[in-house]
Amino acid sequence: MRLTLLTGPASEPLDLDDLKAHLRLDSDDEDQYLSSLITTSRLHVEAAMGLALITQWWLWQADQWPADGCIELPVRPVQTVEQVSVIRADTTEEVVATNTYQVDIAGGVGRLAPAASTWPLPGSRMGGARITFRAGFGDAPSDVPDAIRHALKLLAAHWYEVRDPVHIGSHTARVPDIVSDLLLPYKVYRL
Repeated sequence: MRLTLLTGPASEPLDLDDLKAHLRLDSDDEDQYLSSLITTSRLHVEAAMGLALITQWWLWQADQWPADGCIELPVRPVQTVEQVSVIRADTTEEVVATNTYQVDIAGGVGRLAPAASTWPLPGSRMGGARITFRAGFGDAPSDVPDAIRHALKLLAAHWYEVRDPVHIGSHTARVPDIVSDLLLPYKVYRL
């Protein structure tokens, strides 16, 4: 399975002025650095939690459909499934009719299953099964839950304060526990 970001978020979930107020900074001297910390914090939280914070477009690809036919999209919350398609042997893309599969986005987790017993078979041996979907809490920073936005502030502030080069896995490279605690309600548990 391969996941490709097609269109990233139009804005960041945290405003530069919010971060500067949190850090009690008045100067504009480090705005570029602070903006990079906001982006890095968002990317870290999204990757760690399987989330899209601000609306994004994604492409899920697999060589074949799963044997049981059920697919759970790896990024949430899913807003819509835009298109399901297969790549034919002649490399053309064939869109699968929406009435031939079911979509469940309840709770933000995107799940799909064929309405009949199987999905149409791709003719391409690599990446022939495709799903294009839109994920995120919404288009505006205010759509992102407050706890996540606060976790982003704390994480960016941590990285602002701890600038020493560290080895990954060392104690000083750890994300502060409060950040993980704020994100805990958004973690998906699988049984």
